[in-house]
Amino acid sequence: MHTNASDMKNHSHSHQPQATIGAFEPIHPERFAAAQKSTWVSIAINVLLTMLQVVGGFFAHSQALMADGLHSLSDLFSDVLVLYANRHGNQQADAEHPYGHARIETAATLILGVFLALLGGGLLVTAAMRLQHPEALQAVSSPALAIAILALVAKEGMFRYMLAVAKRVRSQMLVANAWHARSDAASSFVVILGVAGNLLGYTFLDLVAAAVVGVMIAHMGGKLALEALAELIDTGLDAEEVEAIRQTLLDIPGVRGLHDLRTRKMADNALVDAHILVDPKISVSEGHYIAESARHAVLKNHHVMDVMVHIDPEDDMQAKPNAHLPSRPGLLAHLAEQLEEPDLLESRVVFHYLDGKVEAEIYLLDQQTAQRADKLQARCNELVSEGQIFRNIQIHHSHAQT
Repeated sequence: MHTNASDMKNHSHSHQPQATIGAFEPIHPERFAAAQKSTWVSIAINVLLTMLQVVGGFFAHSQALMADGLHSLSDLFSDVLVLYANRHGNQQADAEHPYGHARIETAATLILGVFLALLGGGLLVTAAMRLQHPEALQAVSSPALAIAILALVAKEGMFRYMLAVAKRVRSQMLVANAWHARSDAASSFVVILGVAGNLLGYTFLDLVAAAVVGVMIAHMGGKLALEALAELIDTGLDAEEVEAIRQTLLDIPGVRGLHDLRTRKMADNALVDAHILVDPKISVSEGHYIAESARHAVLKNHHVMDVMVHIDPEDDMQAKPNAHLPSRPGLLAHLAEQLEEPDLLESRVVFHYLDGKVEAEIYLLDQQTAQRADKLQARCNELVSEGQIFRNIQIHHSHAQT
């Protein structure tokens, strides 16, 4: 493994904006406003449906309709959670959260998923226990069917509205909430079948429908929870997207190779780390320019929040490590002593740490004679052949003066 202290390696990264003190400024105002509006619409509909389904199910003796009402009640809690996460997840980055607060959306999705899984499991167990006593089953009255149909229409309409908003602003949490509404619509359809079967004389079908609703809720909750958990443990992007990012980096002029490309999701965006190979003899500033070019290309062409580009002069996955080599002060002192040139410390000396050894370029001062430079080169050649530190030492001297 390489270390970040190498002289010819450079990190390129963005500076995160700081939060405005005393005021809330969302990072994505359009997404924030759309999420707030769609969630309040969902809250209003779910308040009405919860009251209608629970009260209607109770008086119509429909366990399936009451289960669906509890499902709508859970939507109210999830909507409140979405409002909280949408507000706090859109805050600007700060000292304690340098990558922003987007993971709040992921955490909210995880909580929502776990809550739905528990609710669905509870409804399933309750229905199964009631089915153990068929003699206690009651016939459902007809208003239950009308309420179930109304709920189906409302939930399907809400799903289509929320999904359109989620896709427009590209919000994972809103997509999750939209599909939650679709699961509600599906459960309402099951309730319609169960109530209709009960009205036709198959009394047990109402409880069977309640059990199916429980399974559907639990399945959806488990799926949401697993997806959120995968993000929280830094699961990478899919292989196709990673390959696309890889190609974008390789297309940058000056990039000779690429390794250690790592990705991880951050709500609706992603974070990318990459090590790119460049010519080891270029300047630090040119290496930085290549890194910035690579970073901006990825940000422009992919749905990525930030990119960390690490510059390598060689493939440090294959080359010998350089950490054991002396630092610049030690190398300069060693050369001055071996070459018997105290003034060498005043010359311009460039070191290249490559494949476990050092290559040196020494630019002599103008007052040095060409004859003296040739003698120094000969001594440097002997030093290279004798030692274990240097691979090559090159003397540079202008022959304009003799």
